[in-house]
Amino acid sequence: MTDLFVPLQSLKQGDWFKLICGASFQHLPAVRSLTLAYTLAGADCIDVAADPAVIAAAQSGLQAAKSLAQDAQKRGFDYKGNLPFLMVSLNDGEDPHFRKAEFNPYECPPDCPRPCERICPAQAIVFDSIKKDFSGVVSKKCYGCGRCIPVCPYGIIYTASYVTTPGAIAPLVMSTGVDAVEIHTKVGRLAEFERLWQAISPWVDKLKLLAISCPDGEGMIDYLRTLYDRIAPLKGALIWQTDGRPMSGDIGDGTTIAAVKLGQKVLAAKLPGYVQLAGGTNKYTVAKLKAMGLLKEAEGQGAGGRGENSPLLPAPCSPASIAGVAYGSYARVLLSPILEQLENKEVSNTNMKATVRLEEDEVLLWQAVELAHSLVSQIKSQQEH
Repeated sequence: MTDLFVPLQSLKQGDWFKLICGASFQHLPAVRSLTLAYTLAGADCIDVAADPAVIAAAQSGLQAAKSLAQDAQKRGFDYKGNLPFLMVSLNDGEDPHFRKAEFNPYECPPDCPRPCERICPAQAIVFDSIKKDFSGVVSKKCYGCGRCIPVCPYGIIYTASYVTTPGAIAPLVMSTGVDAVEIHTKVGRLAEFERLWQAISPWVDKLKLLAISCPDGEGMIDYLRTLYDRIAPLKGALIWQTDGRPMSGDIGDGTTIAAVKLGQKVLAAKLPGYVQLAGGTNKYTVAKLKAMGLLKEAEGQGAGGRGENSPLLPAPCSPASIAGVAYGSYARVLLSPILEQLENKEVSNTNMKATVRLEEDEVLLWQAVELAHSLVSQIKSQQEH
């Protein structure tokens, strides 16, 4: 496995940025637009649902970004036309990332203030009292954050989880040409992990990267060591994604503390591979990592610079440093005003069969890239000099 892929260099440099579109997020226009904007902003990886239609939407966004590389450079964005890795998320059992909210809108009293509609970060809950076309949860937009559940005054919202069948989903997904796979697991699910691993094993050697996402729990480090024994040796890179507080990244600064603490715990175990934060990551995360000395220093600032004998390849990330950060709901919500404007243009279009793609509206496109860059640059600035 060559280290010349730009995303792998970012891992070694410690400024890896991953966009999580959502393991259950299937709104194709939004996936495409998010992929396009964050690619132009310098993301290293785009993580999407294990759904061929979603994968195709992301791939379309990637190709659109590549064609806009020169325009991005003229506007001051440091995008060279290199594509981020395209990753799909798979689960070996029930997981909060693989669920959808549901409720029967006919059970909602007419005088309900509808706090669920206001709190939904994905605008996935709608009440159409005029046309009577649809009310309830727009499934393709819902990514399962669960914030609507506790605010419902009548307790009628619930979530429906789904578990992929490894033997059925693996050939369908792995044949789409993805670069990376992320497996969501939990302590105690070794047998389930092994079944999923067996299903994807025919394609593993072709992957550039494997990520394992696991929330904290008693015996977590021993469980991760056991997983490593099962998957080693790997041809591609390995990331341990520390899922500090799943589905909570855009709430506040308190959520990022859980992500950082779990990252420290896995770093201390000195497992082979890179450690990347997720679950509770937001605008406070990089600042917290910098304050705690958990990010690798930039070239020319002491330990962690490029070796003199290897000018092209950065030195491996120190075991004491976080290799990167993944952003999910926070990154998506950041661009939601742009995506909403784009969607409204599609709805108001006289030709209902035509959809407006993000790159077709130059103003919205570069506004979206600027917003995405404001997040990507937080960790990328570590390597600017």
